Amino acid sequence: MELSPERLVAQLDSEPLRPAYLIAGPESLRVLEAADAVRARARREGIDEREVYDADGRDFDWNRLVQGFGAMSLFASRRLVELRLPSSKPGKEGAEVITTFCADPPPDVVLLIVGGEWSRQHGGKWSEALAKIGRIAIGWSLKPHELPDWVERRMHARGVRAERAAVERLVERVEGNLLAAAQEIDKLALLAEGQVLDAARMEAYVADSARFDVFRLVDAALNGQPAHALRMLHGLRAEGEVVPALMGMIVMELQRATALARVQARGGNMAAEFKAQRVWDAKQAVYRRALQRHSAPRWERLLAEAGRVDRIAKGRPRVGEEPLDAWLALERLLLAVADAKAAPLLAGGA
Repeated sequence: MELSPERLVAQLDSEPLRPAYLIAGPESLRVLEAADAVRARARREGIDEREVYDADGRDFDWNRLVQGFGAMSLFASRRLVELRLPSSKPGKEGAEVITTFCADPPPDVVLLIVGGEWSRQHGGKWSEALAKIGRIAIGWSLKPHELPDWVERRMHARGVRAERAAVERLVERVEGNLLAAAQEIDKLALLAEGQVLDAARMEAYVADSARFDVFRLVDAALNGQPAHALRMLHGLRAEGEVVPALMGMIVMELQRATALARVQARGGNMAAEFKAQRVWDAKQAVYRRALQRHSAPRWERLLAEAGRVDRIAKGRPRVGEEPLDAWLALERLLLAVADAKAAPLLAGGA
């Protein structure tokens, strides 16, 4: 039976660890926190030894995982073996390894599989076998009407009390960004001092996470949301921002995406590159979606275009460069990042 991440976390407090867990889904925060709960439960049961395997490419050697299952621990009677499966697709060989494990799980091993994207087509006999001995939790993206209840439950868990109007105000502020909501709720736990928050106090305490800031502007483009990115860009302009002030963050994020695309193109270790680029788990799904949209050469082209926009904004275009308005140039760049069909808008075409 498929559980929500929150239901899984609740069950971990009332039942012993199962031999295996699969936690995956597009909502990274929900996946991350459920996986953390399994790790915490393992520690409470005295499992201090943890082995991590990153199956992030076709070159992953599944025999390493098989050997890890059979290895005897020198320091502990039980081990947590964590398999990170960003694609949530183990392939034929990986599916056989997982199915074999589930048929006769070693008594000294708890298997935790953490995946990224998930759909009804991702599962198969391997996930069905895991469900028989363990738990499956899928972190689906929350629908708009589900957000107020999610926020209210999280506030209650953090000891924050608020009127429904205040809850709805917070939901409006964070615009569906669960990570932003979680950060704001943690802050409220410190500021509220046990008082019941009404809408006015919520307005005073909570930063406008829905304001048009450059961090979320870049996320919208990487997530493939061109309309949202343009709305945020226009908001930034209306607030009095200038293009040069935005370009540092935009160039940095495009440099990260370009580096990741190069590694992906040559079949390298994406987990290691995410770590090298300091991309935390909660944001990796954003980059993975973006990497599916453009090839490595296209990312090189987008990065070069960002440099051109920066020069135009600073009044230093190269000889022969189109004398384009900086805001229009930036708008075209963000559209191209968000939608592959918009690449011809760039100078020189796709």
